[in-house]
Amino acid sequence: MAMFKKRKIALALGGGAARGIANIGALKVLERERIPIDLIIGSSIGGLIGASYALGVPTYRMEEAALKFSVDELTDFAISKNSLVKGEKLKKIIEEFTDKKGFKDARIPFAITTTDIETGEELVYTKGPLQKIIQASCSWPGIFPPVIIEGRKLGDGGIRNSIPVKMAKPLGATHVIAVEIGFCVKSGKIDNLFQMFMQSIQILGEELDSYQSMQADVIIKPKLHNLDQFAFDRAKEAVQDGEQAAKKAIPEIKRKLKLNFNLWK
Repeated sequence: MAMFKKRKIALALGGGAARGIANIGALKVLERERIPIDLIIGSSIGGLIGASYALGVPTYRMEEAALKFSVDELTDFAISKNSLVKGEKLKKIIEEFTDKKGFKDARIPFAITTTDIETGEELVYTKGPLQKIIQASCSWPGIFPPVIIEGRKLGDGGIRNSIPVKMAKPLGATHVIAVEIGFCVKSGKIDNLFQMFMQSIQILGEELDSYQSMQADVIIKPKLHNLDQFAFDRAKEAVQDGEQAAKKAIPEIKRKLKLNFNLWK
């Protein structure tokens, strides 16, 4: 008689600053529908939200905190040779969001992705100084200073893994649900350097997303219409979009899991 290994469902949460708040809405629905999550992997704000959830922080508390986010509360401008902001405000938010807990306190195993900005290497952490690792994963180079961990200069996990799906199987996952936050490619006239730069990042990111999400079994994709990475004032809308996308994906999630229920018991 053939032997089957136990099913292990991973949830991959993408980054995207204000857009990434949609991850909270997706988590609310997955929890409500009692979808079993055995592993969470997150990049950037997806790492912050995923870690907080794995540590037992209720989604309503995360939502309440997210609704108070603003660019001013996240940025403490102090231009240096490495960044535009100091990163101290971000550090404080991460500590509050995670209740200052560590990997060992998790009720669900989780992993955070970062990028070594000197070598380009992608790094996945399942242990270590959690708050520093999350800060590194959320720190886009040039805007936030790099975070030094074990002699490495680390930056945003989304540089290499906007949706960290490919990390799931090496960590033991058999099924992967991905929340594809996506990028905000806008149609319209571009008439300044900043707009041109941002639009280029959105186009590049959208292409990376489409490739990385293909490796997931189910994709939850919030609409987030014209909601860019700085639109923290639209956090409520982002949460609602995450909920709607997750609700739409629930039948597919249940169908694909049910196909294997008898085999994976």
